[in-house]
Amino acid sequence: MHTASLTWGIAGLAALGVITRPFRWPEAVWAVAGSLLMLAFGLIGLDEVWRGVSRGTDVYLFLIGMMLLSELARREGLFDWLAAVATSHAKGSPKRLFALIYCVGILVTAFLSNDATAVVLTPAVYAAARAAKVKEPLPYLLICAFIANAASFILPISNPANLVIFGGGHMPPLGRWLQTFAVPSAVAVVATYVLLYWTQRRVLAAETLARDVEAPHLSHGARLAGGGLILTAVILMAASALGYDLGLPTFAAGIATTLLVLTLNREGPTETLRGVSWGVLPLVAGLFVIVEALDRTGLTRMLAEQLAAGAAAAPKHTAMGAGLLVGFVSNLVNNLPAGLVAGSAVQAANAPDMVSGAVLIGVDLGPNLSVTGSLATILWLTALRREGEHIGAWQFLKLGAVVMVPSLVLSLLALIAVA
Repeated sequence: MHTASLTWGIAGLAALGVITRPFRWPEAVWAVAGSLLMLAFGLIGLDEVWRGVSRGTDVYLFLIGMMLLSELARREGLFDWLAAVATSHAKGSPKRLFALIYCVGILVTAFLSNDATAVVLTPAVYAAARAAKVKEPLPYLLICAFIANAASFILPISNPANLVIFGGGHMPPLGRWLQTFAVPSAVAVVATYVLLYWTQRRVLAAETLARDVEAPHLSHGARLAGGGLILTAVILMAASALGYDLGLPTFAAGIATTLLVLTLNREGPTETLRGVSWGVLPLVAGLFVIVEALDRTGLTRMLAEQLAAGAAAAPKHTAMGAGLLVGFVSNLVNNLPAGLVAGSAVQAANAPDMVSGAVLIGVDLGPNLSVTGSLATILWLTALRREGEHIGAWQFLKLGAVVMVPSLVLSLLALIAVA
């Protein structure tokens, strides 16, 4: 019992550190520190540390590929060009620009994943806000954070966490996926838009946009970077349809596009590599190790037993309760480790589609409550800091409570209704 308590205590402190960032140290410091403390106290062995780190291999490869593509697009001016196009279509209307960015966010999330929305779309939106000469870019940047999670169960590839929940051969065919999640995801997307717009309506009403924004020249490097992003979307759809992991194809696409652009420009890789947010990788690795340690305490077995019993007795109530619980817990420990634990429990319990679907919605949509609820939101924060923008944990929490909670409840009700 002492070992289990100590494991949970260290995991809780690590999660608190990731959320609050004491001394403004990066999130990765606290996740890695928690892992090292568990190793130092003998709560986990070197073999289990390595097993935990290696479980994230596909995620690391996926993130590296996406971050390389994003950095190339930024450096080559693709985002500035897209920003000018978006601003011209807004025709001076802040409301129209808000809706336009939201629709683009849905497409990027659905076909490139929620992490791609955070990494790729955020700098493009900031560039659009700058091109439109807006006084307050935050309402538009918030779209990237909220739609990244709200639209992340439209397709199986829209969030790597989906593959975790339905791993081990349990992934439904695309037709059954759409039958299960089409209505709940539409509800989540619409509810999130309405509530997010409502919270930002006063700022948008006071805003003015520049109408005539000259689009910069689109270089060959920018065209290649854009082609790399489109090709990556196609590859991800194909890989998902064939049941392959998404990390290696994304990594290969990022490396190939980087080499092509650097060769064309006759440049070395130093500047591009320097622009990548490498600190995300040890953060993910640390979270995987912490989950491995928690699994040693019997957490997965206990959750599987509770889930199986509840699904047998009252499947609808269990689905609603599990979805809400996982949604809120994801904000305490991040949805990546929460998804790993929940996915293992769902598979061990052989839970029905309605219950497993509710857990997935909780893992995907629930993180819209806090700044560290999902990896996508952490990546979004990193992109914001790079542009000199900032949003506090408390400020986001107040906003997330208004936007996420009703959206999650409505989406779960929609799932139960169509099940």
